[in-house]
Amino acid sequence: MILVTGATGHVGSEVVRALVGAGERVRTFSRSGGRTAGTGTEHAGHSDPGTTGTVETVLGDLNDPASLAPALSGVRAVFLMPGYDRMGETLGVLRRAGVERVVMLSGSSAGSGNPGNVVSAYMVASEAAVRDSGLSWTFLRPVAFMSNALDWREQVAAGDTVRVPFAGVRVAVVDPYDIGVCAALALTDEDGTHDGRVHALSGPESLLPAERVRILGEVLGRELRLVAEPDAEARARMSALMPTEYVDAFFDFYVRGSIDESAVLPTVRELTGRPPRTFREWARANAASFPP
Repeated sequence: MILVTGATGHVGSEVVRALVGAGERVRTFSRSGGRTAGTGTEHAGHSDPGTTGTVETVLGDLNDPASLAPALSGVRAVFLMPGYDRMGETLGVLRRAGVERVVMLSGSSAGSGNPGNVVSAYMVASEAAVRDSGLSWTFLRPVAFMSNALDWREQVAAGDTVRVPFAGVRVAVVDPYDIGVCAALALTDEDGTHDGRVHALSGPESLLPAERVRILGEVLGRELRLVAEPDAEARARMSALMPTEYVDAFFDFYVRGSIDESAVLPTVRELTGRPPRTFREWARANAASFPP
């Protein structure tokens, strides 16, 4: 049995899909208990016919380590989300339950080791807790997700312009599908190939936001156009949605340039034997999520 936390999210749902497609027994763990990939989620564009694995769901909260205990019977590997409270306690619960391996979703900024950036800091702290846990581990450090473009849905519904912050920042965005496939390979590893490894993941193209908007428009049969959101407007809008320290973190990343996610990395091809999916492929698979 493999436990997937955060199973209703963009990445967690793709981890479930990949594992089920490989015939694995999967137990999902989330606060909502919502339907995950392979069982009717909106991300069904990547489904693989003929899957043979099974999925069961357990409710719980990673901020409450004790709530994990009922989900761990028979579990040998866990896909773990970062940044939750009491990570050390959570990992102790896993170890005492007989879990052998943790594959954790981290992020590209974890390599910076910057304690002044709240996102980098929680990634670094989460990785350190896993390293110290005594469990076998693998970290996935993807760049920004292609699925972030789903944030544009309301604007696409309203017209042909999409206002985007950090419009001058080029990113080799990665499809959560590819993250899920790489996670599944590490979770089912039988020979220790992935033990103690940090897999930095990107997509196959380094794209500006305007290029992603254009590609999405072509897939939808629309002439979409990017409007660059000024930094002051972006900060005000984001501050209404998240704590100030997280807004500061994203401005540190993309305005001050403390991380560079523009490089196209070979990791997905090396792990899977095929190139990562393009943004156009992601857009086609998720076109139904946008108005025509």
